Amino acid sequence: METRININEIDQAAYKAMYALEGYIQKSGLDKNLYELIKIRASQINGCAYCLNMHTRDARKLGETEQRIYVLPAWRETNFFTEEEQAALALTEEVTNIQTHVSTATYQNAIKVLGDQRTAQVIMAAVTINAWNRIAISTHLMPELEK
Repeated sequence: METRININEIDQAAYKAMYALEGYIQKSGLDKNLYELIKIRASQINGCAYCLNMHTRDARKLGETEQRIYVLPAWRETNFFTEEEQAALALTEEVTNIQTHVSTATYQNAIKVLGDQRTAQVIMAAVTINAWNRIAISTHLMPELEK
């Protein structure tokens, strides 16, 4: 697969806007481990190899376990994830699969478990990684094979 345009080289203002979203999330107080789970789960759904490679590595650096990363696509089938993580993952999945909308049940559970502020942060985190996924996929960003 050939690499396509590099948007950062062609239009730095576009990446500056994306980095502003990242900056908001980094300063929002959202737990870094939770943000990595959000990024991994959305990237799994979207099939973004570049982001999956990056964020699974980043999650491991933060102390995330291989086991939790491996079962993340089936998180509902385990007891590995906290109630807060489950609420954030459910919301992330529905924001990522937005064509089916965010259900009232998922939204209300997120508000109940996470509160208004953290729910807003999770929504913005999901929106941001979905945007990065779309950039990476549409431009054929490729992860490098580790040796």
